[in-house]
Amino acid sequence: MKKLVFGLLSGALLLAFAVSCGSGAKMAQIKKDEAGASLELSNETYVPDVTIPEAMIRKADTITVTDDEGRKFILMKTFKDKETGEETASEVLDAAVVTARFRNLAERQGKVDIAFQIVVPERMQDSKWQLRFYPDMFVLEDSIRLDPVIITGKDYRKAQLRGYQQYNKFLDSIISDTTRFVDLRSLEIFLQRNIPQIFAFKSDTSYVSDEEFMSFYGVSERDAIDHYTNKYAKAMNERRKGKIDQMREKYIKVPIVTEGIRLDTVIMMSNGDFIYNYVQTINTRPKMKKVDVVLSGEIFEKEQKLYDIPKCPPLTFYISTLSAFAIDFDRYMTKVIQRRAYTNTASHIDFELGRSEVIPSLGKNEEEIEAIRENITMLLDNNIFDLDSIIVSATASPEGSVSTNRALAQSRSVSVSNFFNKYIKHYTDSLNRYGGFSISLSSDVKAEDKHLGRVDFTPRCIPENWEDLSRYIAEDDTLTTADKDRYVELQNIDDLDARERTMQAEPWYKYVKDKYYPSLRTVKFDFYLHRKGMVKDTVNTTELDSNYIKGVLCLKDMDYAEALEYLRPYNDFNTAVAYTALNRNTSAMMILSPMDRTAEVNYLLAILYSRLGEDQKAVECYLKACKQKDIYVHRGNLDPEISHLIKLYNLNKVIDEMFSFDYSDLY
Repeated sequence: MKKLVFGLLSGALLLAFAVSCGSGAKMAQIKKDEAGASLELSNETYVPDVTIPEAMIRKADTITVTDDEGRKFILMKTFKDKETGEETASEVLDAAVVTARFRNLAERQGKVDIAFQIVVPERMQDSKWQLRFYPDMFVLEDSIRLDPVIITGKDYRKAQLRGYQQYNKFLDSIISDTTRFVDLRSLEIFLQRNIPQIFAFKSDTSYVSDEEFMSFYGVSERDAIDHYTNKYAKAMNERRKGKIDQMREKYIKVPIVTEGIRLDTVIMMSNGDFIYNYVQTINTRPKMKKVDVVLSGEIFEKEQKLYDIPKCPPLTFYISTLSAFAIDFDRYMTKVIQRRAYTNTASHIDFELGRSEVIPSLGKNEEEIEAIRENITMLLDNNIFDLDSIIVSATASPEGSVSTNRALAQSRSVSVSNFFNKYIKHYTDSLNRYGGFSISLSSDVKAEDKHLGRVDFTPRCIPENWEDLSRYIAEDDTLTTADKDRYVELQNIDDLDARERTMQAEPWYKYVKDKYYPSLRTVKFDFYLHRKGMVKDTVNTTELDSNYIKGVLCLKDMDYAEALEYLRPYNDFNTAVAYTALNRNTSAMMILSPMDRTAEVNYLLAILYSRLGEDQKAVECYLKACKQKDIYVHRGNLDPEISHLIKLYNLNKVIDEMFSFDYSDLY
């Protein structure tokens, strides 16, 4: 198999087919055999040009994981030597890429890549022909025609270019300068002999209007010019102008296509077969479980269609989504419906050193502020709950005195509260002023009959965020056991200022400060809500919770944003699935971390840790999920976050060693 470089001419794919004197006989045989192209799946994995975010680029050479029996496994990055085929430790690893799967494709953030090959046998290629292929995609009840693939023979293209040359020659014959039809020399001689007064105007620089010229000499400038104009040549030129469209159709019978032509990877097999690698990215939609692709086409010689290429059997791509993790609670049960609900989220808002003003342009504030606004807007627009109040808690890192940090954290909490309180006031005023029309962040207008009330903000502060710092240090992979023990020992110092000063003398202090202190400066939002129209604090019922069921159904249908609107107040596993599908990784992690580590919880955590670039935790969670349910050995190859780790650390071999699991029958 040999990759060729093809020239691009006016957006079409030009192949120099071998000249065939027997193209008529060839076409007769093609019709007799009802020959056609084929639609195939590639033998190689398609790698789209999408790099993994920086957080997922692996920097550590090895990781160590421990199984349930206490056995330690050291996993090393590997690559396969092209000459020997052996897997060898790799010291340098380029940025990895997300890999889509054929047949079973992983949907991420509402998109999926459909990849296939159009294979055209050598017998269907001729220098006098143009082959036009039309891939059709069938999704649910819709059919979508994708961009065509056009293969043009050398002689066919030459004929096209000759037509363009003839047409351009015709255009060049049209005269645009009308003075070329006037016999200027004869006009000058006539004027010089018979009306010298007029001829004198040739060298007279004074301006005389046409009306004055005519009244004085009895003849207008236009009359004189018309008299010496070649009316026959002018009429012929006008006729040419009127035939522009007609001549275009005459000479350019088959225009060269310049738009809508696909140019992906092209391969020419040693037997002359032509292979075109086609990749189409599509947006998923609710209830989309599979996609069918069918190929049809035509063969043309000049402007005449010689043959309708028969449709080939369809390819079916099954869409693998995170919605498969949705747990169905469709059952009747006695339950207590709480009037009040609670949810929260955390963000990292940067402040200038020692200051508390919210500056959107500072650091990544613009992205964080937009995420918080979206969060607040979803709660304000929620059809089930009303937003009552928001507690804003700002934290600071330990450097500096406690009193200074307390004042600074409180000031920042107040500043953040005022910032988003203004946003809510502007948003609610807009709704109430314009009769219930809500202008969303994406500028879409939704007609909703609602009147939003006041939302109270309560600023709070945590002067120094030692709790999160202790958690970070306990989970750190770089610090030694002695370093961690020393940190725990320092926690016995009740005077926080003295504790931080003592820490500064430790050799590991600079590492901890540089890596973890910025993450301690967080702003946490606690949202308190109540059910619309509910007066009592609790209601006992045996009714089915229809709102929750609607959320689960939306989740199964991949309508993740709508699902989250229903599921957000419950903060359960299904809510975490919705967060994960929407790439809201921090919120999903907060829900899953305290849960019992079932196979499903472990697997979702593996995906989240992989997205955050924490390989060791991701691998440990994935291996535990596989131990609990061996179906995740196969599932791991469908999700790009896990399949990347499987290749990077050769995890199938590790699974075989850890669990003596024969996974070969899954492929």
